[in-house]
Amino acid sequence: MSEIQDKQAQYLVPGISTYYQDPLVLSHGEGRRVVDQKGTSYLDFFGGILTVSIGHAHPAVTAAVTEQAGQLVHTSTLYLTEPMVQLAERLAHLTPEPLQQSFFTTSGTEANETAIIMAQLATGHSDVIALRHSYSGRSQVAMGLTGQSTWKLGGSGMALPIRHAHNAYCYRCPFGQTPDRCGLECAKDLDEFIKTTTSGHVAAFIAEPIQGVGGFITPPAEFFHETVTIARKYGALFIDDEVQTGFGRTGKPFGINHYGVAPDIMTFAKGLANGFPIGATIAAPEVAQHYKGPTISTFGGNPVSMRAALATLDVMEQENLTENARVLGQKLRDGLDALADRYPILGDVRGMGLMQGLEIVRQDKVPAADLASEFLERTKDRGLLVGKGGLYGNVIRVAPPMTVTESEIAEALAAMDSALVAIYQTHPDLRDVPSTRIQYQ
Repeated sequence: MSEIQDKQAQYLVPGISTYYQDPLVLSHGEGRRVVDQKGTSYLDFFGGILTVSIGHAHPAVTAAVTEQAGQLVHTSTLYLTEPMVQLAERLAHLTPEPLQQSFFTTSGTEANETAIIMAQLATGHSDVIALRHSYSGRSQVAMGLTGQSTWKLGGSGMALPIRHAHNAYCYRCPFGQTPDRCGLECAKDLDEFIKTTTSGHVAAFIAEPIQGVGGFITPPAEFFHETVTIARKYGALFIDDEVQTGFGRTGKPFGINHYGVAPDIMTFAKGLANGFPIGATIAAPEVAQHYKGPTISTFGGNPVSMRAALATLDVMEQENLTENARVLGQKLRDGLDALADRYPILGDVRGMGLMQGLEIVRQDKVPAADLASEFLERTKDRGLLVGKGGLYGNVIRVAPPMTVTESEIAEALAAMDSALVAIYQTHPDLRDVPSTRIQYQ
């Protein structure tokens, strides 16, 4: 064990877990690559959990934050700064109408909590509907919103009347339907779900267009149109959680654009500022007008983070990264589909753009968390970093920075192919596992 690992065990709480049997100690990065303390370089296809959206140490972001740090580092929301107002105006122009007014925080957790409070104040109701397999953050309320037992520390996290409806997890459809029927079946269940588990007066329906920590679960096209329509019938506002899907990663400006639904509130964090602490909640004026306070965010709207976000959005626009995510996301998906054709333990391939998941299974779709962990180790040994998630810990999350190149996609696919070959050689019994993949429309 290294000296830094010794100090981690001594001075950091044990809940701060790390990937890999021999945890990586990263020292620096550039573009899509990071380097550890031993000087080993890795192709980063997880980007700090979809946060390093335009690559490590991007010169435009570095220049913007350096300039801002030399002028003004902090004020709090008690004072206005030009970068904060500029970013709020930028978000109003980027997001769907009628969203217009923002509140800035420092994380997705805070952004989602702010959205819940906004919805409760605007509707006068308290009940909240979230989805199973969701993840909303690490605070008490956010853990309550999260639809995975493993992320509810302390066994509580239920400070609000929160209920978890079915998501359209088509690979494991809760109603046993085929993919062409699963989405609609799950969505229509929401009506009875609200009638039987809530007061019938709902403040908010909160959902991720693609569930991040849940394992990149991607509902079919009709799911959100149906669920949002039902939720609004009971007075709910639709909160679109774009913390992981936002700003072009899915091949469209926002994940919800794939579904043709207009949110009442949207939340952002992660990739918005390319790694600088940020959270944002934007709402329609008729919703935001009820959020009168008094309230404050000491570090929300921090001018350095605001400048980082503005520079990040500039790069995304100038380099047409939404289109890059669409085109190269398709190349990545084609390559992952080809791997799944050859290696049936890849039971499901799902996602959009540069946000793709691989669900690793054994016979009869039994989740194989141990094989997913082994895949992580073997890809790292081949110079590739990917993520892991899902309720069962068996989903590989592949999400490179949006500046990724075609040659880097090919390099990553080759590393994954080699890792899978090694897994099959180590576990000969896997050769008897038949394919359980499903065909999406």
